[in-house]
Amino acid sequence: MRSGFVTLVGRPNVGKSTLLNQILGQKVTIVSDKPQTTRTQVRGVLTRPDAQVVFVDTPGIHKPRTLLGERLNDTATGSMGDVDVVCLLVDATQPVGRGDQWVGARVPSDAIVIVNKIDRVPPEQVMAQLQAASDLLDGGDEYFPISARTGDGVPELVEALVGRLPEGPAYYPDDMVTDVPDAFWVAELVREQLLAVTRDEVPHSVATRVTEWEWPRVRVEILVERESQKGIVIGKKGAVLKEVGTRVRRQLAAGAYLELFVKVDKDWQRKAKALERLGY
Repeated sequence: MRSGFVTLVGRPNVGKSTLLNQILGQKVTIVSDKPQTTRTQVRGVLTRPDAQVVFVDTPGIHKPRTLLGERLNDTATGSMGDVDVVCLLVDATQPVGRGDQWVGARVPSDAIVIVNKIDRVPPEQVMAQLQAASDLLDGGDEYFPISARTGDGVPELVEALVGRLPEGPAYYPDDMVTDVPDAFWVAELVREQLLAVTRDEVPHSVATRVTEWEWPRVRVEILVERESQKGIVIGKKGAVLKEVGTRVRRQLAAGAYLELFVKVDKDWQRKAKALERLGY
């Protein structure tokens, strides 16, 4: 039996959460094409007869402009300590740039480099990206081209990760796939669907948290930074909130009663107390 911890790091939108969901065969972390969708460490557990791999999904590492951004970076970089393997993800559709170099300088030299989204580019671009990615690490020797969306190359990656782990016991029960609390998960689903429905209008300014949990009744508070954003999130005659609620309920157990409320907390991304209240 091999067991251990694997951290996924990289710039925003390289596909860390999509990869984790693909490996586990189910959704344990929300996904979006918006930067900074993942705001906390999310653990997903892959258990096989011969191994247990505990994956740690992290926020995308970026140039912070708010206190929230600084804390997200601290969460991501802090996740690389005391783990067995660090995976550095690179986007095959984007040039390897200063952001990748900045992240690469902070990961262990024996990190595994993963070039994701190979389903979106021709083979010659994949090869060029692998070559560019090889320059990110001094001493890196394992590089995997994959598509987290289609699963191409993912089984080979998982086998390599298991091979890196030491012998040891399982850390989690066999039937446990994530350690995310139910209330946190529902709040994240609401934020995911808000990002999907509002598109480019308020991605960074929205935060969600469960304020009441008396199953099947769940009350979720949606925070925005401006009154104008409140109108966008509610929508004309409540259309946006209604659509978000419908989408979230489809992913919950039958009978769930979801209440969504919008509150303005001016500049919450820059306030330490607000971030602590939200768990950031």
